[in-house]
Amino acid sequence: MTETAKHVTYEDAGVDTAEGGRAVDAIKQMVAETSRPEVIGGIGGFGGLFSVAALKDMEDPVLISGTDGVGTKLVLAQLLDRHETVGQDLVAMCVNDILASGAEPLFFLDYVAIGHIEAAHMAKIVKGVADGCKLAGCALVGGEMAEHPGVMRPEDYDLAGFTVGVVDRPRMLDPKNVRPGDVILGLPSTGIHSNGYSLVRRVIGVDGILPGTPEATEKRAELEVPLAELGGSSLADALLAPTRIYVKPVLELLRGGAPVHAIAHITGGGITENLNRALAPDVDALVERDGASMGWDVPPVITHICEQAGLTPDEACKTFNMGAGLMIIVAPKDEAAVREALIAAGEKPFRVGACVAGSGRVRYTDQV
Repeated sequence: MTETAKHVTYEDAGVDTAEGGRAVDAIKQMVAETSRPEVIGGIGGFGGLFSVAALKDMEDPVLISGTDGVGTKLVLAQLLDRHETVGQDLVAMCVNDILASGAEPLFFLDYVAIGHIEAAHMAKIVKGVADGCKLAGCALVGGEMAEHPGVMRPEDYDLAGFTVGVVDRPRMLDPKNVRPGDVILGLPSTGIHSNGYSLVRRVIGVDGILPGTPEATEKRAELEVPLAELGGSSLADALLAPTRIYVKPVLELLRGGAPVHAIAHITGGGITENLNRALAPDVDALVERDGASMGWDVPPVITHICEQAGLTPDEACKTFNMGAGLMIIVAPKDEAAVREALIAAGEKPFRVGACVAGSGRVRYTDQV
């Protein structure tokens, strides 16, 4: 005699499709606000549609794509129950990367994996994505919300993003154009951005603490206390400051005809393992550093974490952006004009260092 099968619905198994539908409804207006003229239709179809008719005016249009996530910064966001800005982190990590080739981001897609969907919670996350897309000037044309019961705890989630941009090949930036004598300019970061948070979490003592527990509540209160060494900001505020999106001022610079040789987005691996990606094989970057001090202002939160971790200057520069989230390499004769153009666009550029003959490495003045 066979056992009668029990009636089990998808919802019984932990997937709430109705709540997923409400989540989609909650974000429709946010998505619509990111639209560009090239977008065809809206969200809800099986694919995002984007016209490339405008590219016919380019001599040789090159599509450039990028994908990334936010990393373990999300663990801190969940612990602090602050979800409104991590979506901007996601967009920034993708669009700043393709900007390094001189590309304009055209559209963006996101992927949210979550233990249990709640429409209001999802709206907070996606609002950050939409805000980031508006800052970058790209359209949010679609995405996916995937509920993963049994794989993730209900409150856990992870983010991934994907962007496509375009640049006319004659205007594409190429590290091969970098020469000894070139000047390296930096644009300020808002802090740690979205890299190094596994170290950060260890330093501030939140490793292994689960959101919603009494221990999490106690730690959250501690992290929300204003600190004099952070200029009156709390660690919670400083550590969750969203990653800067550099697209609009830099595209304005490039469209104005500025002779930029290369750009580096300073992400995981810090200055040491990102600036080298913008160098020609026979060129080194010589970055201004005097012991633990850089040649420019470092955000207090980075200094604080480096001190608490006991990092050497080399370790710090191989982990964090040190206050320079994007670097622009130009010929010395063009430095003044590029600075002026960036200042006119609302930026505060500073000198990072210079290029010298070498083998494609990043070196520091206190090592010479």
